[in-house]
Amino acid sequence: MSFTRTAAADIYWKLEGDADRPPLVLLNSIGCDMDLWDEALPHLRRRHLLLRIDTRGHGASSAPEGDYRLEQLADDVAAVMDAAGVARAAVAGVSLGGMIAMQMALDHPARVSALGLICTSATMDREAWRQRVECVRTEGMAGIVDLAMSRFLSPGFAEARPEVAASVRRGLLSMPAAGYAGCAAAIRDMRLAGRLGAITVPSLVVTGTLDASTPLEPHGAALLSAIPGARHVALEAGHLAPLEVPDLIAAALTDFLQT
Repeated sequence: MSFTRTAAADIYWKLEGDADRPPLVLLNSIGCDMDLWDEALPHLRRRHLLLRIDTRGHGASSAPEGDYRLEQLADDVAAVMDAAGVARAAVAGVSLGGMIAMQMALDHPARVSALGLICTSATMDREAWRQRVECVRTEGMAGIVDLAMSRFLSPGFAEARPEVAASVRRGLLSMPAAGYAGCAAAIRDMRLAGRLGAITVPSLVVTGTLDASTPLEPHGAALLSAIPGARHVALEAGHLAPLEVPDLIAAALTDFLQT
């Protein structure tokens, strides 16, 4: 097990695959951990050295109290890359992970070779996320689990794969409220939208046609219009696309990163 100590947190990570292959950093959604990528790993590992990271407050990483900042979460990733000996990599993230990836490209441009932005956005409803932070801090994870589950998985997938839905729900309920609230505050306060034109690396925007949280309109479309040269792939999936269509996510990323 590998941990890297950053500002007031221990960040858990795994480095897997052939060191001679191009590195790819994989980041999770809020409310999930690095296992979000499990089903896609066999496909991705054939072509990449994979660095998976449990975002601060999630999985095996520690969960300090208080608000987190997106810049801080990006700094965590850079510190893990240093510890893993990865100087520069493509960075792919789902939801919050995609937000961190964009922040990485802006704050640490020398470390990022390409972006995979999966079911994500550069701006969310600030008031809704303020309410979510407050709810978690007063009621715990039980206060938002039903809302989160309604946005994570498409109804058809949840019905067809109840064991996956149960696992996602269990993970939400068992995670530290401080970690979820801290990252929710980072989403609430992010200031990416006005800076996207400064992203210069090749970028792929992946949207889910069944995504209730960050659909193409308006979220994916805003990224495509603001990030120079960004490409788009639409997949029939809900918000946690690597759970629903892992082979298609892996194919979209590997095809994009080969061009």
